[in-house]
Amino acid sequence: MNPSHCGRDNDPLFSAAALSQFKFTNGLIPAIVQDAASNEVLMFAYMNEEALKLTLETRLAHYWSRSRQSLWKKGETSGHFQHVSQIYFDCDADCLLLKVDQIGGACHNGYRSCFYRTVDGKIAGEKVFDEKEVY
Repeated sequence: MNPSHCGRDNDPLFSAAALSQFKFTNGLIPAIVQDAASNEVLMFAYMNEEALKLTLETRLAHYWSRSRQSLWKKGETSGHFQHVSQIYFDCDADCLLLKVDQIGGACHNGYRSCFYRTVDGKIAGEKVFDEKEVY
């Protein structure tokens, strides 16, 4: 399948009918988030159908918080929004890949990426804001 692409004009990311092809497990679909320019993996989250629809409509990333059991728009509190430029899905239609223009940091701990630690505990990522000042 061809990736779905959203330009900077008003072309939709997906048609409404395309949503039916995705496989949500327990109402959720995993979403990998990648910087559109650098290809750096920024974060992993889940989306429910409402989060995906809002993302498609607004081109701002929305997710489902499993811990809070609520919908959230990335950047609503921090100002670190994710402007979605492309959405891809895998061959099984059970995982999404969002290509985004990240404003500020993606990680709530203040790092550009949530993947800022190595398995031996070393900090490998760039801290871009003080989370204590933001949250």
